[in-house]
Amino acid sequence: MSNDLDSYDDVAQWDLNLPDGKHSVRFQHGTTSGRRVILVDGKEVRNTGWQFKLVGKESFLIGKHRACIIIEANGLNYTYILEVDGKSLKRFVENRKKACRTWTPHVGGNPHRVVLEKDSLNVWLDGVKLDVMGEFTDNGTETHFMIDNREAVIRAVTSGKRREGIIYSLFIGDTQVPDAFENENL
Repeated sequence: MSNDLDSYDDVAQWDLNLPDGKHSVRFQHGTTSGRRVILVDGKEVRNTGWQFKLVGKESFLIGKHRACIIIEANGLNYTYILEVDGKSLKRFVENRKKACRTWTPHVGGNPHRVVLEKDSLNVWLDGVKLDVMGEFTDNGTETHFMIDNREAVIRAVTSGKRREGIIYSLFIGDTQVPDAFENENL
């Protein structure tokens, strides 16, 4: 794949957060040549070269997630839509926010990102899936792991309200870590 990307401008860019970390997708589209270049986290993952068709779809992976950029003509302009796992980016982000819980603690002066996938109970630390130890307690469950040689635990307790469901809290030592509100995408 060519590294001569400077002659083409990015026509679209998306940033999204997944359990394995933050990802950036850049798209370059030669509107006269039809050339399409997709970069994920700065690495070229697709380069179509010259082609006749200026609209269509380009598929690729973001980590383990299937992604697709849809190119549509709108008069003399083009519209670029990112889909992830068959859903619009907006819908994918909404679903991920429901399925995951994220915290961004600082431990020993180092920033970290902890993600709990609620459906699988997988725990990710700085983009790496952890081997964790879970146990049942009188109030719910606790999932134990280490962050920079400090004990961390995710406690899951019922809210007692059907609409609220289970409440997940991260503790490092005896200190509760506030939830991260990632305004960009989860």
